[in-house]
Amino acid sequence: MKIIDSISEKHRLVSLPEPLHPLVSVIRISDIRFTDDPIWQHYSLNFYCISLKKNMSGKTRYGQQYYDYNKGVMTFIAPKQVMSLDADQIDILNPVSGYALLIHPDFLHKHPLAATIKNYGFFSYAINEALHLSDREENYIAEIFQKIDEEYQHIDRHTQDIILSQIDLLLNYCNRFYERQFLTRKAVNHDVLSKMETLLNEYFEDEKALQNGPPSVELLASQLNISPHYLSDLLRSLTGQSAQQHIQEKIIEKAKEYLSLTTLTVAEIAYQLGFEYPQSFNKLFKKKTAVSPLEFRQTFN
Repeated sequence: MKIIDSISEKHRLVSLPEPLHPLVSVIRISDIRFTDDPIWQHYSLNFYCISLKKNMSGKTRYGQQYYDYNKGVMTFIAPKQVMSLDADQIDILNPVSGYALLIHPDFLHKHPLAATIKNYGFFSYAINEALHLSDREENYIAEIFQKIDEEYQHIDRHTQDIILSQIDLLLNYCNRFYERQFLTRKAVNHDVLSKMETLLNEYFEDEKALQNGPPSVELLASQLNISPHYLSDLLRSLTGQSAQQHIQEKIIEKAKEYLSLTTLTVAEIAYQLGFEYPQSFNKLFKKKTAVSPLEFRQTFN
């Protein structure tokens, strides 16, 4: 696998001149010309890449997932994510527009954004969970790309702070637009929630917890063909709870069934639900219900 370490190297690999700033760059996608290089089959970046793409054909793959480019979508790539690009499928006859913002982590050094950028879950979404923009939203985002591009044309002591404020604004807008996307796709998202509930029920009914431990967010996400962060953010938008919280609620629900309908000991119930140590089960149960498993059982006696 090829690791592209610097923004300068990325520029060279897509046939662009050296960037004006070594740690941040705005690329116009229409200017990109991919070199005939096998690195595109399996590569990663050592910097962030935020892209707004329009009218671009071709496929990018994350793992087993492909994403076909179309009008007005944004994608977010964090350092060290593994990708592949079918560069030979790029359609040079179709007009391509949009921007790619490249940000090296060193550019964020000692700025609050160095920490907060890691809190934006969409950097961990799969590529097929891209942000789809309305025309108005697209204009907001394009203006920010343009302002960043204009700012580093004349580098001075204010450049970094001004660009960082624009990146912060960009990420906040994207956070808002993703929340809008979750809300406007409620029917589809409720279907995901329903499927997840079915998976959880089957997991406990088939006694998989006894064999493999409690279900994980990663396991559920893989079975739903979405990324763990996207699943958590989707559920939070619908219910106010993350995927992990949903799993814990299901565990408590099953625990209450065992405690009220069976004579299994608390330790046996803990093992049935996948806990290696009963103390961990007791702690979770009391945290969620404010009573211990034994105290809950006593209410039925």
